[in-house]
This record gives sequence, structure tokens and C-alpha cells, in this order.
Amino acid sequence: MHKLQPAAPAHDQMDVIVIGEALIDVVNGPEGSISYPGGSPANVAYGLGRLGIPTGLLTAIGGDEHGTAITNHLHSAGVRLLPGSISLERTATATATLAADGSASYEFDIAWQLAPVAPAMIPKVLHTGSIATFLAPGAATVRTLLEQCHQSCLVTYDPNIRPALLGSHSEAQSVFEDLLPLTDVVKLSDEDAHWLYPAFSPDEVLSHLLEQGARLAVITKGAEGALLATPDARFSIPSVKTKVADTIGAGDAYMAALIFELLTRGDEAFTPPGLEAIGQTASMAAAITVSRPGANPPTAEELQTRLAGPRRRRHTVAYS
Repeated sequence: MHKLQPAAPAHDQMDVIVIGEALIDVVNGPEGSISYPGGSPANVAYGLGRLGIPTGLLTAIGGDEHGTAITNHLHSAGVRLLPGSISLERTATATATLAADGSASYEFDIAWQLAPVAPAMIPKVLHTGSIATFLAPGAATVRTLLEQCHQSCLVTYDPNIRPALLGSHSEAQSVFEDLLPLTDVVKLSDEDAHWLYPAFSPDEVLSHLLEQGARLAVITKGAEGALLATPDARFSIPSVKTKVADTIGAGDAYMAALIFELLTRGDEAFTPPGLEAIGQTASMAAAITVSRPGANPPTAEELQTRLAGPRRRRHTVAYS
């Protein structure tokens, strides 16, 4: 693909630009159906805005009622919708059905095609992931944007695997691995890791991601906590015990808090003390989110208040 051109001159510096889908989640639960603005990248952008990070989202939504709801939702957290994002006839939807334990399964009605424009400035962090990196034709545009930006900023990636929307396993794995050299930080859920690499243990998956060039690899394991690894150190961070309303948006809240810590700590984030702090902050953000319905991540004040409580025990495996 040819080099994409900026949509418009930059006026305000953004620390993070998120590229990916925004949609409406229709949640079917025991008490009926409720609709929420969602989509993993949009949730990450919203979570960053709630944490006070200047954030923009490059996406593809319609000028319809659903698109207006998404725009208002993002604006409520201070997130800027970047030029070219209102480009579809109809905004995508995802229907989530909740199980008894609060976990969700999804069915999608989505078209993914980005306008051929690039952000007008290079942020400190560029984040992408989920459907946006797999579904044609928009996935090719996302890859072009990563190629143009990855040497100038930190790139974070959460594939957020949705098997129902992917081709064969080998095709999806090839797409995922093709993007790894363009990224610095990769986060998988344990379900993502198992789907992509069914023959690998979580520790082997982390090693593989690091061998492909990631500076930081993360696997979240729900109630069992998370594993974080750099080439020099590995941590197992326990989850924060909490009563679960549902798990919608938990991984996205974790990702937003992880990016928040990367921005706050800079290169220190990749040291053992920084790694531990990242894991604790992100786990707390996920716990707050699952304690209430929908993708409702914490504000900076909520997160800092909870983190000021007693520190949780963590397990460490360090490598020289």
C-alpha cells in the first residue's frame, strides 16, 4: 500500500493514538438486553482518557445513532475521534451473551475499512489490536500505519482473538506474527495464547514473543493473575480478588493501565521494579472494571485510591 497521507494538521499533542474498531456491544443477560459503546481498541482509548491521558482514536463508524453514541461516549472521557473516522454507512455491532460466571461470548455484525488517511502527528504510544488487525480490507491499512510509525514511537498490540471472524488458524497466526516485528509490547489473554499456540505453555509463548522482538510480553489469566516478561526478568502478578459483575472490557482496562504505566515510567518500565508496578496497576484496573457491568474502566482517582491500599504479594522469576 502507498504511504498514507495525514488527514489534517495537528493542533493538540496526543500522548496515545489508538487505531481500531469501535462498535456497539449489545449485552444479553438474565435481566434483558443492554447496549454499550465498545470494541476493544475503542475501550482502550476510553480507558486511557479516563486515566487522564491525551488520546485520539482512528476508527471507522457510521454517522448513525450508534455512531453518535460512540462519539459522545469517547468525548465524555476526553478522547478525540480523529479525522476520517466517520466513514461507514452503518456502525458495527457485537452481541455478547453472558454466562453464569459473567464471561461473555460474542456474535459480530462488522465491516472494517479505514479511510486512507494517517494521523497528523506521531504520538508517544501507538496502540492497535483486535479485529482491526485481522479483518480485510482495513487490516492492510493498519499494517501500513504501523510500518510508518513503529520506528518513531512505542507500539503496543493486543490481538484480542475473535475466532468467529478469522480465517484458518494458520492464516491468523501468520497475520499476527507478521505484525510482531512492528510492535514493542504485546499482550495476550491466556485464551489468545492457547488459540494461537496450542502446543506451547504460557511461558513458552512469552519466550516466543520476546524472540520475535517484543520488549515486553504479557499474558493475562483472569482470576489467576498475569505473567509479564522482558528479556531480563519475568513476574507472575496475582489478580485482585473482587466480586465479578461481568468480564466485559477487563482486558481492555488492563491494556489501558499498562500503557498508562509505560508513559509514566518511560524506559524504567522495562526494568524489574517497573515491570512489577505495571503488573500491579494493570491488575487493579481490571479488577475495578469487572466489579461493575460493561466496559467501565477506572478513573485515575479511583485507580490511585485502590493502589494506595495494601500491596499484594507477587511471585518473581528473574533472569540474568
